[in-house]
Amino acid sequence: MFCSQCGAENPERAKFCSKCGAGLGVAAMPTEGAAKPEAESSTGLSANVAGLLCYVVAWVTGIVFVVLEKKSTFVKFHAWQSIMTFGVLTVANLILRWIPFVGWILEILIGILMFVLWLILIIQAGTGKMWKVPWAGDWAEKQISK
Repeated sequence: MFCSQCGAENPERAKFCSKCGAGLGVAAMPTEGAAKPEAESSTGLSANVAGLLCYVVAWVTGIVFVVLEKKSTFVKFHAWQSIMTFGVLTVANLILRWIPFVGWILEILIGILMFVLWLILIIQAGTGKMWKVPWAGDWAEKQISK
């Protein structure tokens, strides 16, 4: 559940925002479209569109938005998650390419995993959700809190 005051993500049953202390409830949820933490990013795009664009060219667009984005924690989260998720998987693919047979099979499987994650993450960011990839999402949250 996102806070309507500051955009922070909170546990589903929370009564108050863990970041700003504002009351959470049905009235505190954003009413327009999907759950948006911020209406606009510092790039001039809506936060949902900017978050979605963080994944378009995997880790490359993640780097672009880490550099450009100054205020939206939603966009920063998706940019860092894109860098970590697709950066690690790209490096793994490049290493496995040099291992005959088993490496080639694993490379194909990682390629399929990357495509499925890419689709899921684009859809989730586009609908305003901060869906976390298990290890990369936690790391991304630490990066935006620095």
